[in-house]
Amino acid sequence: MRKPLEGKTILLTGTKKTQSIVERIEELGGEAVLCPLIQTKEADNRDDEERLAACQNYDWLIFTSQNGVEFFWKKIKRIQFNSTQISCKIAAVGEKTAELLKRYGFNVHFMPSVYSADTFIKEFPSVSGSSPKCLFIRGQLAKDTLKKGLPFPIDEWTVYQTIENKESVKQLIETIESSKQPIIIFASPSAVDCFHKYVAPKVGWERAKIACIGHITKGAVEKYGAHVTYFPATYTMQSVIDAIAKGEEM
Repeated sequence: MRKPLEGKTILLTGTKKTQSIVERIEELGGEAVLCPLIQTKEADNRDDEERLAACQNYDWLIFTSQNGVEFFWKKIKRIQFNSTQISCKIAAVGEKTAELLKRYGFNVHFMPSVYSADTFIKEFPSVSGSSPKCLFIRGQLAKDTLKKGLPFPIDEWTVYQTIENKESVKQLIETIESSKQPIIIFASPSAVDCFHKYVAPKVGWERAKIACIGHITKGAVEKYGAHVTYFPATYTMQSVIDAIAKGEEM
């Protein structure tokens, strides 16, 4: 029996690649190729101890990505900070972000119904007569939607940086050119921008089908005039793989 991804090459361009996703693609008959176009690193850590201690002064910590959670936790472990001192409420955008927070022992008190900053702003719980004190744990490329949209000021802490990974460009170009049915999965606007800058001038956007995780990533692809073929309602890597396997094109 022919497998649903047989003959298809799936190119993974993000920073977080789990072996389970690669194994799932291979189980379905596809070929998984890791070509991370971006990489992340911890942001300046000179005042981490003071910043972590100050977290107890906030009503809410806000996380909008797994990277934010991961690097926040790395700072906690590196300076051996007692995370039980962080007693404020936690807000998370996205199921995977919430799952990672719970894995590290944090309770998630609010998650918007849709993986969207705009929805976060509409649904975030408000207390009549007072403004909650919030800290947004972010990367340096995070948009200022929350800062502009929430009806009260929020503080921000940049815990990680996203940078281009040019080492994957050559492999990505060669794989696209040699594959009959390449499908590229983008999970962030940063990876999209890197592809447009270094890969698209060589192979174009039309040579492969595009799959996206998240409406912001989808918008980044469409900004360059490219077509998104796969865009599942649930913003996870597994959902994208399932959509490709089932042929659920837009």
